[in-house]
Amino acid sequence: MDYRQLGQSELWVSSFGLGGATFGREIDQATSFQILNHALERGINFFDTADAYGYGASETVLGEWVAERGVRDQVILATKVGAPAGADPSDWGCSRERIMRQVEASLKRLRTDYLDLYMLHRWDPNVPLEETLEALDRLVQQGKARTIGSSNYMAWQLCRGLWLSELHGWARFQAVQNGYSVVRRDIERELLPFCAYANVGLVTYSPLGAGFLTGKYYRDRAVPQGTRFDVLPGHQTIYFDDARWRVMEGLRAKAEELGLPMAQLALAWVITQPAITSVLIGARHIEHIDNAFAAEAWGMSTELSDELSALWPVPVATDAAVM
Repeated sequence: MDYRQLGQSELWVSSFGLGGATFGREIDQATSFQILNHALERGINFFDTADAYGYGASETVLGEWVAERGVRDQVILATKVGAPAGADPSDWGCSRERIMRQVEASLKRLRTDYLDLYMLHRWDPNVPLEETLEALDRLVQQGKARTIGSSNYMAWQLCRGLWLSELHGWARFQAVQNGYSVVRRDIERELLPFCAYANVGLVTYSPLGAGFLTGKYYRDRAVPQGTRFDVLPGHQTIYFDDARWRVMEGLRAKAEELGLPMAQLALAWVITQPAITSVLIGARHIEHIDNAFAAEAWGMSTELSDELSALWPVPVATDAAVM
């Protein structure tokens, strides 16, 4: 397992991190504990969740595990605020009041008095970014957050946040977390090169396209019952288009040619891309953890990476576009 510095912070995170969206929502606590134990034993130290996952259920499971194992000083705990964390209209957003309220709830559920990384789950167009960043800086000053970051931000949004933090002397974003896979590559245009330029850690999620790249789905067949795209049909509108089907079918053909599981090939492509600090994997079974390690150990040649990338060419930003 490789460990990489998160931006300019003092945090060093494992090249694969474990996302907690499934905890308490798709899998029960006992199964979650098995997966968490296996991940830690294999060297993963980076564990990511959010107050929105199961409306706090994921944080509760992760907190119970950390307390039971007594591993708080061995793990990097990250959580997020901003996405809907309840049915009430006030249960979302990045206002000062909500951040101060939600961080206390997250700390309580995670059974800790500080967070290693506290992130904004998404851009909030209804709240001035200055208000949000000042609140986050206060949490850093209070010792409740060691580092801050953002999630699902575009390059210009991240750039504005960094500028405001520098202008006011506030804590800066040290990480940004966005989706990335061989069928979801929009961050290559501006965000990825900007993170490299500004020395912001880039954490990616959904390396398998929410399960689209696991080999379960076919263009001309019904969605298998009980799979992610059956339980959460909204994912179909994101991935089930002609361009992504073509990429997925090309990946399937190459995996069959190489004699590799399709998921392992997709994971290997992501983890070998430059400028990625850590790749978050979701897991409902221990085998999902082992697939990630097998992919990292197998690696990928530049030639093969380029061949898979060519399935969906993405124009990247020039240096001038990110200066």
